[in-house]
Amino acid sequence: MPENGFFVSPDGRDDGPGTADQPFATPKGAQKAARAVTTGMTGDVIVTFTAGVHRLEEPLTFEDTAGDSGMNGFRVIYQAHGYGTASQAKVELSGGREITGWTTGDDGIWTAPIGDLAPRRLTVDGRAVARAARTVGLPGNVTKIATGYVTDSTEPQSWPDPAGMEFVYPGVYPWSEARLAVASISGDASSTTITIVQPAFDNAKSLYDAKWYGAGGDGTWDGLAAPSVLENNVAFLTEPGTFAVSRTDTGDHVLHYRPRPGEEIGKTSVVAPVLEALISGRGVHDLVLRGFTFTDAAWSGPARTGGYLHYHGNARHEQGGFQKIDLGADVGYVHVPAEPVQLPANVSLASVGRVSLEGNHFTRLGAGGLLIEDSTDVEVRASVFDEISGSGIAVHTSTRVSVEDNLVHHIGTEYRGSPAVLVVESAETAVAHNEIHDVPHNGIVITGGERAKGTQVISNLVERSMGKLMDGGGIYLSGPQGSSFAGGAMVRGNVIRDVLTSYNFGLYADYGAAWITVLGNIVHRADTPIVLQVGPPMENVAFVGNFWDALPDTYDTPPETVTVAGNTVLPKESFDDAVRADPAGADILARAGRRGLER
Repeated sequence: MPENGFFVSPDGRDDGPGTADQPFATPKGAQKAARAVTTGMTGDVIVTFTAGVHRLEEPLTFEDTAGDSGMNGFRVIYQAHGYGTASQAKVELSGGREITGWTTGDDGIWTAPIGDLAPRRLTVDGRAVARAARTVGLPGNVTKIATGYVTDSTEPQSWPDPAGMEFVYPGVYPWSEARLAVASISGDASSTTITIVQPAFDNAKSLYDAKWYGAGGDGTWDGLAAPSVLENNVAFLTEPGTFAVSRTDTGDHVLHYRPRPGEEIGKTSVVAPVLEALISGRGVHDLVLRGFTFTDAAWSGPARTGGYLHYHGNARHEQGGFQKIDLGADVGYVHVPAEPVQLPANVSLASVGRVSLEGNHFTRLGAGGLLIEDSTDVEVRASVFDEISGSGIAVHTSTRVSVEDNLVHHIGTEYRGSPAVLVVESAETAVAHNEIHDVPHNGIVITGGERAKGTQVISNLVERSMGKLMDGGGIYLSGPQGSSFAGGAMVRGNVIRDVLTSYNFGLYADYGAAWITVLGNIVHRADTPIVLQVGPPMENVAFVGNFWDALPDTYDTPPETVTVAGNTVLPKESFDDAVRADPAGADILARAGRRGLER
């Protein structure tokens, strides 16, 4: 038994002693008690949560100056009861609110007042539920105008509460998906005018200004010509298990939900996310969080800015101007945000050290799952990330972060350019033995820069990446990764299968990639396993000892400082059997993915 231990239960009392028999009621109550004993620690302080849903009224914030760090070589540990045993408790830390006051209309749709809430997703009996959508775009003949769109259809005039709608543009750049809010809909007997919120629409036109000469013709590209998907209107509420929010009066919103078969008012739980942050850590050290389910959190960024102007990875435009990037006279040009802003996460750590997150489940979250920035010696292991609007795990400008043995799937459900795992300008980061599947764009992204060096991308299993957008891959690296092969990035022993959309690369070294060793990986069923000609060109990259099912273009004439040697091409039709028959290939397969699991 640790010297200092406290317990938390949804049935407890914060004015009690926090023992196993008389637990605290809230995480905040237990945190206050733990803070009181950290100064003189002579052993780990363990805060144990019993099973149940712990609804957070405010984010659980860990700060070094408040006494949340371990001291004297010991740790502060927050954990689920029975962590690591067969009887481990299921503990949810939820930022959501149960919706009540339901009534049913003649059309079978449930409605409930929700005040000023405007959820972008719901949880119904533990399942993620998306907003109602029209997936065939605007009706009629559509023309883009300075303020939005005109169509010769009068149908949009019948859609109630148009200001609550959002238009979606998959492939606005091949690797991007934009979202824009509607301001108003007006019209007459022969046409309808849809006005988009400003300045978001003008900013979108500036950001997505591009020419692609390789596409033929004059290279004109207009990803904003018309939206492909329209979301959040009761007129689109035809599929069971979808919802819409009407906002007729400010502060008096109404939630509309079309139930699935078997769901009943009074028996079915409907939870709307409220908090935008569940866990926030700053400056803390020697802290452990393990065995929790982090769930039901929101992000209101698109509502605040009139949309989501995505560029690449987690970067978007929210402020500042735009920079033109010339890709070459025979390729074209694009614009990028001059001051890119990164997608936030519902669990975030900044300037922390010696922190461990282990065995957690990040699910039904409205931003990214986990963000680590400006931190040192952080472990993220044996956790699951799914049903997340943005990225799973993001690491920014940090040192010695380990991301190992995690399962990441079905992320990017709203912001589809989001990677499963993103590492930005970080040093000595290890991304190893993770399993990633069913993601809309890149599986793993490593972005280089002045700080980047020593990244290890080892023995990951990436399957069914690039499910929605193009121009990416299972593993994507850009920019310099150090200043030598010895201190650069190592990409070794990864297995990449089924890179789905067109124009993709299994292992993608792009945009001036440098000082990267790509050694002993397997790529099967991608458009092409690697690309050798990129702009700006790659330098000092080695592709050695890999297995793939097609010979990359210009394989025999790579760039001057790029090495391609000892790679093996196996037949597509019998690839699985052939690679298993090769001792080196069999060893790569056996090691890839989460350790200790049957595959």
